[in-house]
Amino acid sequence: MSRSFLAARRPVLSLFALSTLALAASAHAQSNLEPVVVTGTREAQPLRRSVADIVLVDSDTLRDSGVDTVEEALRRFGGLQILRNGGPGQSSGYFLRGTGTSSTLVLVDGVRVGSATLGQAEFESMSLAQVDRIEVLRGPASSLYGAGGVIQIFTRRGQGPLQVSGAAAVGSYGSAEGSLAVSGSQGAFDYAASVAHERSRGVSAIRPNDQFGNYNPDNDGFKRSSGSVRLGFTPMEGHRIGLNASESKLNAQYDSAEYPPPDYKPDPSPDFRNRLTTRLVAADYRGRISDLWTTTLQAAHNTDDSLSGGTVLSLARYKTDRDQFTWQNALKLDPDQQLMLAYEQMREEVRADAFASKLKRTNKAGVLGYAGQFGPAALEASLRRDDNSAYGGNTTGSIGASYALTSTLKLRALAGKTYRAPTFNDLYFPGYGVATVRPEKGRSAELGLNWLSGSSSASLTVYRNKVRDLIGYDPDPSHTDCPSGYFGCASNVSRATLQGATLAATHRLGNLSLRASVDVLDAQDDITHKRLNRRAAHQESLSADYDAGAWSAGASLTDIGARPDSGITLGAYALLDLRASWRFMPQWRLEAKVLNAGDHRVEPVRDYQGLGRQAWIGLRFDTKGL
Repeated sequence: MSRSFLAARRPVLSLFALSTLALAASAHAQSNLEPVVVTGTREAQPLRRSVADIVLVDSDTLRDSGVDTVEEALRRFGGLQILRNGGPGQSSGYFLRGTGTSSTLVLVDGVRVGSATLGQAEFESMSLAQVDRIEVLRGPASSLYGAGGVIQIFTRRGQGPLQVSGAAAVGSYGSAEGSLAVSGSQGAFDYAASVAHERSRGVSAIRPNDQFGNYNPDNDGFKRSSGSVRLGFTPMEGHRIGLNASESKLNAQYDSAEYPPPDYKPDPSPDFRNRLTTRLVAADYRGRISDLWTTTLQAAHNTDDSLSGGTVLSLARYKTDRDQFTWQNALKLDPDQQLMLAYEQMREEVRADAFASKLKRTNKAGVLGYAGQFGPAALEASLRRDDNSAYGGNTTGSIGASYALTSTLKLRALAGKTYRAPTFNDLYFPGYGVATVRPEKGRSAELGLNWLSGSSSASLTVYRNKVRDLIGYDPDPSHTDCPSGYFGCASNVSRATLQGATLAATHRLGNLSLRASVDVLDAQDDITHKRLNRRAAHQESLSADYDAGAWSAGASLTDIGARPDSGITLGAYALLDLRASWRFMPQWRLEAKVLNAGDHRVEPVRDYQGLGRQAWIGLRFDTKGL
């Protein structure tokens, strides 16, 4: 059987393997505490009752999976396609069901984070050591959050006796990482704090003979330091006042070029660096006013400050300051029905060397949501109205329902509008931005089937999203449409259809845990009928872990299909990660892992390269026991 035959049928083979895993799952699997999610309705609900397609990645999964970055965790467990300009620490992007990076909202403990000029969160600045769990809402979420999809990251909250945990590890490519965390509660007070530091020498971000002549043979490594603190005070039962703050500093080398006079030829020799500082401060109050009414107030400030370049010639600064206020109310109509009302106000301010003055915009939004359970049936609906000072008003809505066919099998359906606001760069960047660019709007629908029995599960979701006014790059060959007249600009260039399917399953057989997912995507420009740039037709993730008590071992395989990128097609590639641990004392564990064990050459985007084989060895400590 030829290699090309296998490659062409890889998604089909993966779907068959995953279906076999799902059918083999036992109805008598071990039961755990019921997981709870927040992102699907903006209020806590059991995951099994959610109508929306939500992925929960808990703290144990993050700790034991061997993933080394937030991006990798989202790719392996959330089904995101990840783009990165090189190895860890380099600038990254992400596609959720084929939508562009700026179409997905990223929240940290309910606070929107990221750059308003780029319209995205910089995952390269985030450390996994700060993350307690991640929730990914993959379907239409504009009617709840004003965005097409949502990634919500939660940090640890203290409870119970004092708990201390820490980890330290060293790896190839001059890599090292360490973290320390404490948490707990005392009387009416709860607390959690953590610090972490990571570094790596890396490799050259760009491969030789790139199309723009930006290759520099030096290593492009990074250093990242982060810290967070989360405090709470409960003056009486049902009422809590909270304060949390975090900061991350990234210093990452990257490859680029300057064009100095007199000949203005590309010069890739300067030491290009991205110095990125992100800060978040938030205060909140949540109180149960009565059995009927629970209210939540949150005020937050987020700063995203980037200084990048090689010398004064190319040095550029972009700073986003974002102030947010949210007032949310949950009304319990009866034990199985809830009404949610929220008001949000967000003020964004951008200061950048590229802009002659500070730019500001304000968004005000009202949200109405409903969630009800009627025996085996459930209904969820939401409506949102946004009023933005830059591009006007917009109303989005969604409605979904599910029906329990049996005690373990549920059918669900969801439809709603999708929405993507133009970024500051789309509107205002000199020579590129166009103030009349309209928001992207779409209509999305999905149909899903979920099976759950104990700790075993399987799900199938098919979806379709029709997007109009797709924001992209207009080369302006006539030199009449764009402000510069020569270099192109932002524009509502096209329409697109994003459709596909996700099949996922988990199963536990004795000491063996299995997990698998397959994502198939058809992302097509409706005018040119070509696949959208950088979207792979398929992506698979398979993992197996065996826990023998003191010893454990596991392996994960991530496969990414071919994808078009800047006029060429990048080949498919697969990454095999191996891991093992030895718990030599109840609170101590020795860990080892090998990432990209096959030492495959990875080209995440055109002309860029990831790391080859990388070995790690480390030590982990946790007073609650591992």
